[in-house]
Amino acid sequence: MTSTAPVTELLYLGAAALFIMALRWMSQPATARRSVPAAVTGMLLAVVGTLIRPEVVTYQWIVVAAIAGTLLGIPLARVPLTAVPERTGLSQAFGGLAALLVGTAKYYMWLEEGELTHFRAAVVAGEVILGGLTCTGGLLAAGKLAEWIATRPITYRGQNVVSFVMLGAAAVLAVWVTVNPTDAWALPVIVGLALVFGVLLILPIGGADMPTVISFLNSYAGLAAVAMGFVLENKLLIAAGALDGASGFVLSIIMCRAMNRSVTNVLFGAFGSVQKAQAAAEERTVKSATPTDAAELLLNADSVVIIPGYGMAVAQAQHRVRDLYDQLTKRGVDVRFAVHPVAGRMPGHMNVLLAEADIPYDRLVEMDDINPEMPHVGVALVIGANDVVNPAARNDEKSPIYGMPIIDADKAQTVLAIKRSMNPGFAGIENELYYAPNTLMLFGDAKQVLGDVVKQITGEASAH
Repeated sequence: MTSTAPVTELLYLGAAALFIMALRWMSQPATARRSVPAAVTGMLLAVVGTLIRPEVVTYQWIVVAAIAGTLLGIPLARVPLTAVPERTGLSQAFGGLAALLVGTAKYYMWLEEGELTHFRAAVVAGEVILGGLTCTGGLLAAGKLAEWIATRPITYRGQNVVSFVMLGAAAVLAVWVTVNPTDAWALPVIVGLALVFGVLLILPIGGADMPTVISFLNSYAGLAAVAMGFVLENKLLIAAGALDGASGFVLSIIMCRAMNRSVTNVLFGAFGSVQKAQAAAEERTVKSATPTDAAELLLNADSVVIIPGYGMAVAQAQHRVRDLYDQLTKRGVDVRFAVHPVAGRMPGHMNVLLAEADIPYDRLVEMDDINPEMPHVGVALVIGANDVVNPAARNDEKSPIYGMPIIDADKAQTVLAIKRSMNPGFAGIENELYYAPNTLMLFGDAKQVLGDVVKQITGEASAH
């Protein structure tokens, strides 16, 4: 054992402990702020431990890569909060690409040095499959989340058969490489199949399922890191990848349950590809209101439930929401927030926005707890949410979201819905809530509309 090996092992042990604690602390609002510094410190220990390993004989290319990564990372870190979902997809794509490149490089190094065993070939094959599908899948998910490409499901005849044939062919070739490690022709074919499969996997998935897809991609990236850890014989990478992969998979299952749908339906069901033509055929009218009307309704309500959605994120309206919360609570109105598990475009999107605006966490109520109380709520204020408050999930058996648990906003005495236009939401499905007799629409940018409502409330208070 070299002189630096014990130090490296201790640093790795500390890093693994910090990664575990970071995940643990993230599960509770009171300790969540500790998690990011803990994870960053753990990663710093991991990097230092790796750089002092005896295998590192020159730092030239490491420095070049660090500079390139820094130059790329700074602008990526400065994206607005609305762009975090696609930013997450890009990060997963980069992680998958790293696993793919490392696996490929190690395969040819071992092949040239005559050190390619059956086990190493098997691990490399698994790594490049996971890395390849995560790379292209993450890129396509980012494109859909940013709306650079169509958010609706893109389907074709026999798509699932084609996808599974691609994956099956890659798996068969992986077995072939395991049995015949020196047959180098097979690895580039596996890489190509994995890259194509990543595209085919995400292409038929609609916008409404993107939060769950991001979570699944996180799991795939974690598994790719585990395989990369075996390839590089790095125990910390195995441990960190396992934590990442397991947490992503568990979160994906939780989100599937929140939508009352199976994993296979999310990944292969082409959700959101129906009903658009039917909705367009119907001409219906809605009732609209002014900020003055909304202020009066909110002030006269005993209780208000605010239901945020992606529209709040687009408008960066979370601080106006806080202003409204402050003004109403000052006047004795009970204000709570109902956040659906899949609201927004990534897991926890709305929670992050509300936390940024310092909304008290004890004012957030889970869907199952708020729904029994909704008939007694004076006003339900829906800010840019669509599918998660759509009564069609309860009432229309032909709707693709039928059976999905929703927040029962329509059962409130009055519903105020802030929306830019009557265009369908990210899933492309008409929202029946907007046509309900107790719903009033407030059209416009959520930040502007909420600002006007707050002005009306403070103006009315000063008038008295």
